[in-house]
Amino acid sequence: MAATLGILGRKLGMTRVFGDDGSIIPVTVIEAGPCPVTQVKTEEKDGYNAMQIGFDTIPERKVNKPEKGHMDKAGRGYFRTLRELRCDGPAAFELGMDVTVDIFAPGETVKITGTSIGKGFAGVMKRHNFAGLKKTHGTEKAHRSGGSIGNNTEPGKVMKGKRMAGHMGARTVTVSGIQVVDVRPEMNLILVKGQVPGPRNCVVMVRKQG
Repeated sequence: MAATLGILGRKLGMTRVFGDDGSIIPVTVIEAGPCPVTQVKTEEKDGYNAMQIGFDTIPERKVNKPEKGHMDKAGRGYFRTLRELRCDGPAAFELGMDVTVDIFAPGETVKITGTSIGKGFAGVMKRHNFAGLKKTHGTEKAHRSGGSIGNNTEPGKVMKGKRMAGHMGARTVTVSGIQVVDVRPEMNLILVKGQVPGPRNCVVMVRKQG
């Protein structure tokens, strides 16, 4: 069986295109690949089948000695980001080969993984959509607080998983069921319908779904 194909790319931002019926389609533009295969793992040698791809070339002085030795095996340069793609069987690509946007076609469905935009420290109303306390007489300087967080004597503690204020965003998010609107191999671009996780210029992984 072939590999679960995917590619690394950079989110350039959002725009719109027009459908065949004249409708406006909001799309996210992703500059993806080409991503050289930097390592191929096999079930006989490593216990599972996978291939590792690289993205975003960096100068040699930016990598340490173990990283240099690892990436020299492919002979394709040095990369800021390396990601592994598990395979159902032997990898479809060999060491040093390029994975390009040609693996995708308009109309197919993909899933995209990225790091969501960091919002810093946020309160319960912004972070968890709490309603807040009453906005009337008797509530003083506590309108946006989360209310009680504790219990009675038994169990006498804050329960694990209690929704409270804290760091919001900057988490790995995967969105499934995203439609590929257009593929432009000459520019290494994928146009997908709707939004994808992360800010502009963040690294995302686009994988075939199913």
